Amino acid sequence: MASAPIYCTHAELKRVFPQLDEYDQKTPIYGWTTTDTTHQYQANDTGLITQLYFDGIEGTSVTDSPNAIYEFNYSPTTDSVQVFLTTNAGATLDPNDILVEAGEDFSAMVTQFRTDASRYLDSRLDPKLPKNMWKNGDGEFDYMIVRTTALYAAAFMVKTKDPTSELATALMTEADNNVQLLNEGRAALSWQNTGDASRGVIRDIAYNDDQMRPVDLRGRAGGVDYDLIKVIIGTGGALGTATYNVFVKDSTGLKTNQVVTEEVITGDYQPLAYGLQIRFGHSNLNSAIANNEWEVEVRGYNEEVDTGDLKGIKMTRRRHYL
Repeated sequence: MASAPIYCTHAELKRVFPQLDEYDQKTPIYGWTTTDTTHQYQANDTGLITQLYFDGIEGTSVTDSPNAIYEFNYSPTTDSVQVFLTTNAGATLDPNDILVEAGEDFSAMVTQFRTDASRYLDSRLDPKLPKNMWKNGDGEFDYMIVRTTALYAAAFMVKTKDPTSELATALMTEADNNVQLLNEGRAALSWQNTGDASRGVIRDIAYNDDQMRPVDLRGRAGGVDYDLIKVIIGTGGALGTATYNVFVKDSTGLKTNQVVTEEVITGDYQPLAYGLQIRFGHSNLNSAIANNEWEVEVRGYNEEVDTGDLKGIKMTRRRHYL
């Protein structure tokens, strides 16, 4: 059975919330006393314990009396925990002389908070926003989704230590504002068609820094719903010598149909595709490199603009003759 996606990774959460490691929620256990069994110790009134750590070493939970190093048994009836401790050489090791902590594995805990935050975000976003389209062209979740999930996860972690924390409130406020922007259509995900999508977006595919490149687009795309236009340098060299080629989609796939062939780069606006024009430039105009490549993502200007509440209406005006 497929599991619901988690929208941010551990690393992404830490980038949004660098203080993450400070919220490891392990709790020290004190007050150890000896029992009638050699090398066995007991602490009382501990509260529920599912996992113990001995100077960072994960212990092993057992259902009977612990009798091997780092074994422990928690009794909910007496609210006490017994542990068996020796050195590796079998000598006495008093738990009062080391750090014994109760808690859960930090990585597992972070995963649970990320999962909880993802499901919470699901519940807050407009259900008309299709979840299967929350990823960008690289197959990664849009940063707005990643950041908002991370903010919620961080807020949840902080609240477990301090329910009235101002930091948690600030994290929740930013996340809630992001949700509101998405639901009201004032922030767009990459799949959504925005008002300027017909003007195109240039992305680097293979480019050497400090070389001539596309710097601007002009016009609006017509006669197309969606395309990824390929732009590639043919002949390298200076302005007036270097050339470029353009490929658009056809029935077999994207970037397969050549529509501009070895066009000399002039530095002015020149043909791209679908009525768009492209202009190359750089402070160094002698530096076009063969096979440098870009893509231009474009949607036709007749395509409807997506809004978060899906209340946008395409309107046309007709002239009626009597």
